[in-house]
Amino acid sequence: MLVLKAFHLSLDTIKSTTFTYRPIETTAIKTNLYKAVRFVIAATSYSALAFSLNAKELPASITANSAESALPKHITQVNETYTVGNTEKFTLSSNVVARKYDILVKLPKGYFAQDNSKVNYPVLYLNDAPHTFKVATGVTHFPSMDKAIIVAMGFAHGENGQYSRVRDLTPHHAPSWVKYKTGGAGEYLKLIEQEVIPFIEQRYRVDSSKRILSGHSLGGSFGSWVMLSKPELFSSYILTSPSHWFKDDQIFADEAAYAKQHKTLRVNVFYATGSLETPENGMKHMVTGQQKYVERLQSRNYQGLRIKSEVVDGTDHYSTFPVGLSKGLMWLYKDIWQLD
Repeated sequence: MLVLKAFHLSLDTIKSTTFTYRPIETTAIKTNLYKAVRFVIAATSYSALAFSLNAKELPASITANSAESALPKHITQVNETYTVGNTEKFTLSSNVVARKYDILVKLPKGYFAQDNSKVNYPVLYLNDAPHTFKVATGVTHFPSMDKAIIVAMGFAHGENGQYSRVRDLTPHHAPSWVKYKTGGAGEYLKLIEQEVIPFIEQRYRVDSSKRILSGHSLGGSFGSWVMLSKPELFSSYILTSPSHWFKDDQIFADEAAYAKQHKTLRVNVFYATGSLETPENGMKHMVTGQQKYVERLQSRNYQGLRIKSEVVDGTDHYSTFPVGLSKGLMWLYKDIWQLD
């Protein structure tokens, strides 16, 4: 019954429930909404990341049963939101692509401390914000991981999230993708380079030599392409479950074209794919795609390239990103940059 009730929620109801990010506070996720949305996500697979959730009071109909809604006498509901400190939300009206995107920002906890007033911080740039921003703010909760400003790009306003991300994160037109428009990554990257990065670096204390781009799935393969297209734009990459299979492994042809003209690739890149991301488990050749691409990069002996690749034991396409992001940040902070 609970499953049926979750499915009968209208999309208008789901979309009218949003997380709002404000300076020094963020809107809480109430328990009943979490349960309902979790069922929808399970039923609609990865495309559920496209939902843009907005925080308002939950309809009583979402409650599974009266027993769940009743509170014991020793439990009191508190009408206060759970907050993530030092967060802000902006809307970018892009002149590059004539679309609007939300930008979510989280500053490290010590950003405003007097002792850190002259400290410039690395910046972690993310796409797929409705998914990745929440993961990244959790991963960086403890001080040893809370060393970078987090900036996450949302989906284009007024568009289905999956439609927006497929267009923006694919660098080539793929005729076989009849349901979605592909090939918009060039404009999207220009938006990031010309509008997002300048805004962040003007507003915050940033170490521009330590820009990190992180992405998952199509966001991961987008990062592999950015690394070849604008290698000077980001110093470092954390790319999980990259869709290197896109357009019949087009990324290999892109890399071959790059190698003909370049002997240098001065980037740090961490790749992670889950061991369960295999054709036997209903996926594309994710694991072998990553392994073969990393082997290709290593075979070039590019000057300045530092690369680490892992197949994460026991994770699938939906659980690899938190692990890969954590490991990638640890690798950068400790092994590459040797930050305290």
